[in-house]
Amino acid sequence: MINKLFLASLLFAFNLNLFAVNYSEMSTQELIAIMGYVKPENKHDFLKELNERVDSMTKKEKKEYEKNLKKLKEKSK
Repeated sequence: MINKLFLASLLFAFNLNLFAVNYSEMSTQELIAIMGYVKPENKHDFLKELNERVDSMTKKEKKEYEKNLKKLKEKSK
């Protein structure tokens, strides 16, 4: 189930390149899934929306968020 959601989120994210990106319409799980795949020109809006949701994330979402955040930090080294 999670793999299907991740794949669907990635496909959705790549298709958003044709349109203005509105991250507020995406679920928190979708935002977490596309961490690291957001174009540089959209990164500010993406991070703003994601950071606004951190306090309301479920434990499961926070765990995935923190896992992906660590991956991003390792990737940027």
